[in-house]
Amino acid sequence: MCAEDGGALVWRDAHLRVIRANEAGFPAFYRVVWNAHVAEWSDLAAADRLHCMEAVTVVEQALRQHLSPTKVNIAALGNLVPHLHWHVIARFDWDSHFPAPVWAAAQRRSPAAQEAAVQALLPALEAHLQSQLAQWAIR
Repeated sequence: MCAEDGGALVWRDAHLRVIRANEAGFPAFYRVVWNAHVAEWSDLAAADRLHCMEAVTVVEQALRQHLSPTKVNIAALGNLVPHLHWHVIARFDWDSHFPAPVWAAAQRRSPAAQEAAVQALLPALEAHLQSQLAQWAIR
């Protein structure tokens, strides 16, 4: 995550970027990635923590507004990638792992038609995200 965007870039400012991750079975899996290499949340200054969490909030709100998921999961693990990033994942009761975490074993196959329906909504969601993040960043 230091050298590359880490997915499809949705938005970037001087401090962070929002990407859509390529996670099979989870079409609305986003990450808010801090641009500078920082391993832990507490390494950020208070103002930077606020900036980061505001971006996470904007992403969560956009997922809820555009996709009406069953739940939005938010996590910051960093066990495999010690670079600060937040996962913001729209979850649906039909997804392959629900209600378990996306990192658990699959419980069923996700219905292709429902995944495709979510995929079709992503361009509008991401346009909205870009607009909201740009407005928020200039405040």
